[in-house]
Amino acid sequence: MDLIPKPDQVASAASNVAHKVFYGGLADLRPMPRTLIDDGPLREVYHYRPQKQVKATGDPVLLVTPLAAPAICFDLRRDCSLVEHFVKAGRPTYLVEYGEISFRDRNLGMEHWVDEVVPEAIREVSRHAGDRPVHVIGWSLGGIFSVLTAAADAKLPIASLTVVGSPFDVTQVPLVAPLRPILKITDGGIVTQIYRAMGGAPKPLVRQAFKLSSGTKLLTKPIAILQNLDDAEWLAQIEAVDRFTANMLAYPGRTFGQLYHRMLKHNQLNTGKVNLSGHQIDLKAIKVPVLVFAGNTDGIAPIPSVKAIVPLLPNSREVRFEIVPGGHLGMLTGRAARNTTWVVMDEWIEQYSTPDEPEQPVAKATPRKAAAKKAAPRKTTKKTTAAKKSAATDGKKAPAKTAAAKKAGQKVPEQTRAVAEVAPDRSAIGSNRERRFSSQSSRSLAQKR
Repeated sequence: MDLIPKPDQVASAASNVAHKVFYGGLADLRPMPRTLIDDGPLREVYHYRPQKQVKATGDPVLLVTPLAAPAICFDLRRDCSLVEHFVKAGRPTYLVEYGEISFRDRNLGMEHWVDEVVPEAIREVSRHAGDRPVHVIGWSLGGIFSVLTAAADAKLPIASLTVVGSPFDVTQVPLVAPLRPILKITDGGIVTQIYRAMGGAPKPLVRQAFKLSSGTKLLTKPIAILQNLDDAEWLAQIEAVDRFTANMLAYPGRTFGQLYHRMLKHNQLNTGKVNLSGHQIDLKAIKVPVLVFAGNTDGIAPIPSVKAIVPLLPNSREVRFEIVPGGHLGMLTGRAARNTTWVVMDEWIEQYSTPDEPEQPVAKATPRKAAAKKAAPRKTTKKTTAAKKSAATDGKKAPAKTAAAKKAGQKVPEQTRAVAEVAPDRSAIGSNRERRFSSQSSRSLAQKR
């Protein structure tokens, strides 16, 4: 909105305020319909029901939720929902979430999710989708869980991995830097006693930590709202993000301890090897293709901290790194994600999907119609005879046409790929294979390559 608002801006702002007051908000927060297909200890696997007008085909997608974050991260609001995007495109879509974390779950460690929850979800999704391989997409800690799961069990039916905003080098996270001197002085003893006494990190603490990670955005939010009071889409996104933050969950005590000591203090992920309950997981064991996303304004997982995973995957079939616009949540389901992150995901999944089996042709003729066709030749005419001659003549020319068609058919895959690469708008960050960087930090990263 302009410093001196125009009449139409004033009218739009008044309409938005009235809608907020009388209807409770501008965002369409209806969840996409889903069905529970499997559950277990802190494990719920859902299948999002396909739309009637769209036939669901292809390999399934499994969305892996991070700890402490609600599953609505993937289904934030209508028109800004990754779930909705996949369902409307006809992609079989599934999600695993964990439910409420309580004090009685304080003894659960990361191995519960890496060895049990995520692997079982992958197997169940594969079975439910007709034993097809699964494209696993994990955001934040969900991405770390997905990577460790794939490294721990190479036999899982995984078609590809997509890691969104997952930090693998915490020394590159500015938010952690002020804590390092404290960790060295206290050796983490005080913090350890606190989280053990509380049984982990409670919801209010996690919620406040996520808010503080936004930094200046939290302080400038009231001004930004006034400046965008005439923009219903912008206001709807803010409402959806506020709901997401209000529904943050707790961390189990032992898991929080592992994240604190191994990941935060010793930066174990950056070594490529993680020890969980005496079992060492080596990221070199991952052979499936891996797609990695970093947000150009992400304060929780800055670009260098996310890119650190790339050299840790030397045996992966392909590792692709993309920088997309947005912060930690915005890069996944912000308004710009529709034309950047989601475009790249679609291309990636299509590239590494198994082809659908061709449908068998169904005979349309009934026994009575077949009998009628057999009776037809009795009424032969000169025209019928001429038609037969014509058919015979065409039959001689058919092999040449068929051969030409076969030759043309061999070129189709290359043409299809070329069209797929040109069709999306590549002027946006993340959907451009030449990687155009918009921020100063991104340009610096490009120069280091």
